[in-house]
Amino acid sequence: MAAAFSSHRFRHSKLSVLILALATVVAAARAQLSPTFYASSCPAALVTIKTAVRAAVVLDRRMGGSLLRLHFHDCFVQGCDASVLLDDTGNFTGEKSAGPNAGSLRGFGVVDTIKALLEALCPRTVSCADILAVAARDSVVALGGPSWTVQLGRRDSTTASLSTANTDLPSPASSLSTLLAAFARKGLSSTDMVALSGAHTVGQAQCQNYQARIYNDANINASFAASLRAGCPAAGGGGASAPLDASTPNAFDNAYYGDLVAQQGLLHSDQELFNGGSTDGLVRSYAATSARFSSDFAAAMVKMGGIGVLTGSSGEVRRNCRRVN
Repeated sequence: MAAAFSSHRFRHSKLSVLILALATVVAAARAQLSPTFYASSCPAALVTIKTAVRAAVVLDRRMGGSLLRLHFHDCFVQGCDASVLLDDTGNFTGEKSAGPNAGSLRGFGVVDTIKALLEALCPRTVSCADILAVAARDSVVALGGPSWTVQLGRRDSTTASLSTANTDLPSPASSLSTLLAAFARKGLSSTDMVALSGAHTVGQAQCQNYQARIYNDANINASFAASLRAGCPAAGGGGASAPLDASTPNAFDNAYYGDLVAQQGLLHSDQELFNGGSTDGLVRSYAATSARFSSDFAAAMVKMGGIGVLTGSSGEVRRNCRRVN
């Protein structure tokens, strides 16, 4: 028994050291970024991105959630380096065909528009990675959510990783322990994980991603499940989709957490945040206090935006976000 306890304590110690090391790496990378990075080289960069994002969200409210998701899917795969934007070519395989991305990522055209505007203003100056980071913030604000200061100076990768996209992006079928581990590997805490999951207050999910939940899970409101089954049959489902937050699908607020408390999380991974585990208390807190959620979400976005960034002479500033120079 003593030996087993000692072994468990050793493994726990190693995990703590790993998480601390990752947090240190993220902090060091973030220290090389600056909110005023383009103040001299491209002073109109931020207002240009904001204007384009606002226009896109006015035309399609879903686009705000799509742009936010692009930044998340970028940062969780080799860091915030715009690798998610690279198209496949004859001798290059990007991340767009990965399971979590294929047929569901949107917003590439908006990014193309922003990049073209910035290239006309300040050629080869503003990176695609920074466009994603700023567009995510501006999307949240356009949908009524909190703002935060975006650190800038990321550079773009010349590589992408299909395999990492398939392994590192959390699945909608993930358990709480799997989610906590996935975020910890990126230097993000359990609070960061629960707060960032609040991005599901906007956006939609495809039937295939909630099909098993509405037919098989026990921790789901019966009326809620029944309302979804008509559009998402047990077999097939086609292109059906549903809002991740049915109460206020186009507003960035804390209603998502109220959904979880009411057992109306759309995805299995959503409801795992409130299912008798260690994160129940935080979900209740966010459901009751929108200010706390907004503050924690903004802080977590800044942390996530510092994951694995390329700075200085590393990487490049792409002229076209879809391909390397």
